[in-house]
Amino acid sequence: MKGVFDFTVDQLGPCKVPSPIMLSKVYGDFIANYVKEDDFIRYNVDVYDNVLETEAEAYNNNLIQKAGPREYIYFNPKHVNAAILTCGGLCPGLNDVIRAIVRCLWNRYGVRRIRGIRFGFQGLFAESGFDPIDLNPDIVDDIHKSGGSFLGTSRGGGNRVVEIVDAIEALNLNMVFIIGGDGTQRGALEIADEIGKRCLKIAVVGVPKTVDNDLVFIQKSFGFDTAVEQATQTVAAAHMEAHSQINGIGLIKLMGREAGFIASATALASHEANFCLIPEVPFHLDGDGGFLDSLEQRIQRRRHAVVIIAEGAGQELLKTSDAKDASGNKKLGDIGVFLRDKITEYFAAKKIPINLKYIDPSYQIRSARTTATDSIYCERLGNNAVHAAMAGKTKLVIGLVHNKYVHIPIRLVTSRRNTVDPEGSLWRDVIDATGQPILMLKNKDFFLAQSVTKKKDE
Repeated sequence: MKGVFDFTVDQLGPCKVPSPIMLSKVYGDFIANYVKEDDFIRYNVDVYDNVLETEAEAYNNNLIQKAGPREYIYFNPKHVNAAILTCGGLCPGLNDVIRAIVRCLWNRYGVRRIRGIRFGFQGLFAESGFDPIDLNPDIVDDIHKSGGSFLGTSRGGGNRVVEIVDAIEALNLNMVFIIGGDGTQRGALEIADEIGKRCLKIAVVGVPKTVDNDLVFIQKSFGFDTAVEQATQTVAAAHMEAHSQINGIGLIKLMGREAGFIASATALASHEANFCLIPEVPFHLDGDGGFLDSLEQRIQRRRHAVVIIAEGAGQELLKTSDAKDASGNKKLGDIGVFLRDKITEYFAAKKIPINLKYIDPSYQIRSARTTATDSIYCERLGNNAVHAAMAGKTKLVIGLVHNKYVHIPIRLVTSRRNTVDPEGSLWRDVIDATGQPILMLKNKDFFLAQSVTKKKDE
């Protein structure tokens, strides 16, 4: 994303406590080094419009602080009372992150008071009746071998900011790790702001969770690789069904409310999808050049087809309301069922026999155990979240940028959602992999003219 951004991270106070983690301050001694406060990476590495920045601009703009253990920390480990909670929908890797946080606090820093808040923010409300769980390495040692959330999760509750901070005070917490998506992190920021108003020294550190991979500034969110792995297996099954039938059609609906990253990556990974429909690229159903016409041409030519559609694609074709779920997300219409019925009606009217198989693996994917790659990622995210909190940093999430673990202010990662660029290299490669038309619209010239006009206005 172009622009100049302020990546300054909030700090509770000066770090004066020597870290119990014994590392090195020099290079070449075969001992891992502390991360210094002035260790940064540069966010913008692309050169736009063939204009090179000056040396001063290159080193002073868009600098992101590196994550990792500091030589001096803010909290005395003996005084730390930490809490962990997971919010929102399930996502592969939740248990891996919980485990990493507990083990790093306990084994690396010697923290002995770690509490698991049950069922997200709801577990902080007295009327819910869910008492916190005391955590230690023995309790969490094997939880990464299962999907779901060991602590339980729930949607909503993050808007009850005053009550949440009251509960945090009552539990005498001084460190809160919040694992959740953009809605959860917006709530975390409001909670941290309320903590600041009360002049409390409590670190709020987020680990961003979304299988949709739609958080800005962050290279990849945990659970994404696992989701793509699971989705690819589903596409393989759908392809086998379609290929084994006369005019077989496999239709798979994948996650992706506003961003088509899972659908796009799955199309690339499977090598077996012929159409990929995502929220960022509009399409028409009917008419010459529309999706159904393009699908018919594929069936006439190859006698089978596999279609991937993201859950947020084609919502303009459905009758939807402005209702929202407990997390504040707009309730979507079921584009998968809608498209299944429209495909069936279209080919029946044409008197072309088809054999359509519709698969929606969403909840199976969400609850899956992580792949090895995701498990490694979760371990490192959890460890770096602990290092940040122990150093008194707050109102931040741990993210991966240019393959470096960094501190990113919550206010930035929740400013907007990341989406697939229809004019970028990822979508270009998806078009190449599927062989689908670049645009499936009845009047491409009119649409393109409208799109150009809109971009000029913006």
